[in-house]
Amino acid sequence: MDYTEDQSLVESEREFVEFLDESVGFPYCSYIEILGILQKSDYQYDRQLISNAFAEMLACQRALKVCVQNVNPDYAQKVGDFFVGFEGSFGAMHVSPRTLTSALLGHMVCVEGIVTRVSVVRPKITCSVHYCPITKKAIERRYADMSSLDAFPSAGAYPTKDESGNLLETEYGLSTYHDHQKITIQEMPETAPAGQLPRSIDVLLDNDLVDSCKAGDRIQVVGQFRCLPGKKNGYTSASFRTALIANNIQFFNQQSEPNFSDADIGMMRVISKRHDIVDLLARSLAPSIYGHRYIKKAILYLLLGGVERLLSNGLRIRGDINVLLLGDPSVAKSQFLRFVLHIANLAIPTTGRGSSGVGLTAAITTDHETGERQLEAGAMVLADRGIVCIDEFDKMSDIDRTAIHEVMEQGRVTIAKAGIQAQLNARCSVLGAANPVYGRYDQYKTPMENIGLQDSLLSRFDLLFLVLDNADPDSDRGIAEHVLQAHQYRAPGEQNGEAMPLQDTAVHLATCNMDPSLVKGTAITDPGEHRKESADQVFEDQSGFIGSVRGSRNMEYFTTSFLKKYVHIARQLRPQLSKEAAAIISEKYCDLRMQQDVENSTLRRTQPVTARTLETLIRLATANAKARMSNTVTKIDAEAAVELISFVLFKEVLEKSRRKRPLTSAGVDGAGRSGSCSDSDAEAENTTSRPSKRAATAVIGSGTFESTQSRSGRNVYAFDEGGKGVLGLGGIQLPESRLRILSTLVSRAFQERRVEQLAVPEVIAFIMAQTSEFTRAEIVAGLDALHNSNRIMVTNDDVWLI
Repeated sequence: MDYTEDQSLVESEREFVEFLDESVGFPYCSYIEILGILQKSDYQYDRQLISNAFAEMLACQRALKVCVQNVNPDYAQKVGDFFVGFEGSFGAMHVSPRTLTSALLGHMVCVEGIVTRVSVVRPKITCSVHYCPITKKAIERRYADMSSLDAFPSAGAYPTKDESGNLLETEYGLSTYHDHQKITIQEMPETAPAGQLPRSIDVLLDNDLVDSCKAGDRIQVVGQFRCLPGKKNGYTSASFRTALIANNIQFFNQQSEPNFSDADIGMMRVISKRHDIVDLLARSLAPSIYGHRYIKKAILYLLLGGVERLLSNGLRIRGDINVLLLGDPSVAKSQFLRFVLHIANLAIPTTGRGSSGVGLTAAITTDHETGERQLEAGAMVLADRGIVCIDEFDKMSDIDRTAIHEVMEQGRVTIAKAGIQAQLNARCSVLGAANPVYGRYDQYKTPMENIGLQDSLLSRFDLLFLVLDNADPDSDRGIAEHVLQAHQYRAPGEQNGEAMPLQDTAVHLATCNMDPSLVKGTAITDPGEHRKESADQVFEDQSGFIGSVRGSRNMEYFTTSFLKKYVHIARQLRPQLSKEAAAIISEKYCDLRMQQDVENSTLRRTQPVTARTLETLIRLATANAKARMSNTVTKIDAEAAVELISFVLFKEVLEKSRRKRPLTSAGVDGAGRSGSCSDSDAEAENTTSRPSKRAATAVIGSGTFESTQSRSGRNVYAFDEGGKGVLGLGGIQLPESRLRILSTLVSRAFQERRVEQLAVPEVIAFIMAQTSEFTRAEIVAGLDALHNSNRIMVTNDDVWLI
C-alpha cells in the first residue's frame, strides 16, 4: 500500500535519523533507551512522541530502518521490519488501569499491573498473495487494523475474485503473518482503593512481545492507548472499547522494595547481634494483640521463610512456611491475618466461603469476542513469592481444599483442560484461620475430631495452632488492660483533653487546599510531617499511651517501617545447615515419630507426623537463623524450632469426670435403722443385668442405697433396711400431699443454689436439713416418683430440674 506522508511526518523522520546517528551510535547499541536519551538531549521530540504516539512511532521505525540500511543493506533487506522500544520517565503518563481516561487516548502511556489473563498466540495476516490460474497473474493485498500503526485500517473483504470475476487462489507460502496475543492486566491489589473492585485493561501484543509474560507477572507496559470501535448488526455503537497497543514490556520485582538508608543498614547489623532479637521481632508483630507469643513467632518465621532447594534431578523442596490458626471465636485469628496483609510486601486476602478451587489456582475462561479459551490466574498464582491469607478456612468445601494441595507443596498450578496444558508458578505461603467442627473447641474430644480436616491437607501445614478461649483471671485482666491502653492512645503533639478548633476542622473537611495564612489562630501542620520525622525511627514511641499494662511499659517494639525493612533484608539470606543443628533435628524427628504412638496418655497429636515434619523442622530452624541474620543454622536455631514444633504438635485431651460421692450420715432415719447389701447380692445384680446397665453403691450410715441404671436410661434408687429386702419403687408409697411437699423442697434446693443440676446426695442432705418429716428411704422413693411424673430427671447420680 502506498502511503501519503505529510511534511511534518517527513520532518520527524529526518530529525530522528540525525538523532540516531549522533546520540545513540547505532549499530553498537543493542537496545535503545530512546525516551530517556531524548529527554537528556536538546531535542523536544519526547513531548511530541507522547502526545502524538502513532504518527511519531511510525517515523521512528522508518528512521531506524534507514539507519540499518546505511550500515548493512543485506541485513535490512533480510529482516524487513524493525521496531523501536521505549522506556524512561513518563511523568504524568505513568498511570494505572484505574486512571486511564479518554483524555489519554492517542497518547503513549506507561501502565503498571498484574497479568490476569493470557490468550493463546494467533497468527495475524499482514500481506496476502493471490494467484489467478486463468490470467496467470498474481496480486498482493496488505491489511491493517486499528491495532497497527497505519493511519487508516484496510477496507474490503478477503479477495476471492479478481476484477473480471476470475477465481483467485491464495498462496499461503508467499503470504506474511505476524504473531498476535491479547493479555489483561489488573491494577495492583495494594494500590486499589478499599471497597472498590480492581480495574483491568486489555493489552495487545505483536511480534516479539508475544509470550513475554505469563499470568501472575507484575509488569510495566509502555504503549499507545487507543479506542477500538466494534460493530453489532452492521451498526457502530457510540461506546468504544479501549485497549493498549504494547510497545515495550518491563518486569519489576513482585515485592516492592522499601527505601533503605545507610543508617538503616548499620542499625540492622547492630540489632541483629542482640541475644533477644527473635523475641523482639516476634513481639513487634501485631503489638496490639495481647499474648500469643508462639503464634507471633510462627508468623515471623512465615514472613522470613526457609531456603528453597532446586535439586539437580529437577525436584524442588519448598521454602515457604504454611501456618493454620484453628480455635474458638474471638481469639484474634483474623487480626493476625490483617496484620500480615499490612506488613508483607505481597499478600492477597481471601475467605473460605468466597473462594473456590479455580479461584485460588487458575481458571479456563472464554473470550466473549473471539470465543477462544484463555487462562486466568487465581489468587495463589497472583501471590507468587508472597503470602495468601485465607480466613474461614473451614468454610471451604472439600473439593476446593483439595485443589490447593499441589500449590501448598509443589508451588505450582498444573492445568490440563480445554486443550490448554500449562504450569503456573504459585510459590506462596498460606496463612489460614479456621474454627473447629463444633464452632468451639471441645477439650473432651481429640484434636483430630475437633479439626475435621484431612491428614493429606494437615501434613502440608508446617504449624497448626489450637487457639483456645480459656477462662483465666490473670490472662483476662491482662487482655482488658491491654485493650484499654490502646483506647487511651494519644497522637503525638496532641494535648490531653484538647479540642479541635473549628477553623482546623474546616481545613481538614474542605475539598480544596486552603491557605494556612487565612486561618487565624491555628497551627496547621502537614499530616505527613510527623511520619517524615519518624521515618528513620527504630523503636516505637510509647509516650502517647496514657497508663500502661503491668510490665509492658518497658517493652521495646520495632516500628512498622523498620520491621518491614528488617524482614525484607533477612528474607534474602540463605543460611546453611550445620552438622550440630542437623543432629538435633534428626533426633527430634525420630522422637516425634515414636511419641505419636504412645498409648495410655492424655496427649493427642494435632496433625500427622510424616517426612514433611522433618522438612518443617529444617525450615523453622532456617527462618530462626534468618531472624538473627546468620549465614549458618546453629544449635540455637535447631532448639528454637524443636521448642515451637513441640508446642503445636500435641494437645492434651481432658476426660469427663464421673461423680460418685459417698453419702454419710448417722443413720437411716430417726430410729437409727440400718441395713446392708451383701456382696453376693451385688454380684448377682451385676450378672443378671444387661451390659448397658450400670450400678453404683453409696454408704448411708450402716446401710446402703443402690443406684442402678434401668433399661430406659434412668437410675432407680432402692434401699435395703436390715436385710429385709430391697425397698424400691413399690416398697415405699408416698401420698400425693407428701409428694408435693417433697417437690417444693427439691425446687427450693435448686433456687437457693441457682443451678440446674445437683447430685442426689446434695438433694438428700438439703431436704434432711430443712425438715425431719422424711426419712432417707422416703426421699429416695420420692425422687423416683418425681422422675416418673416428669417433674425432675434423675440420671447418673444427678438430679436435673425440668
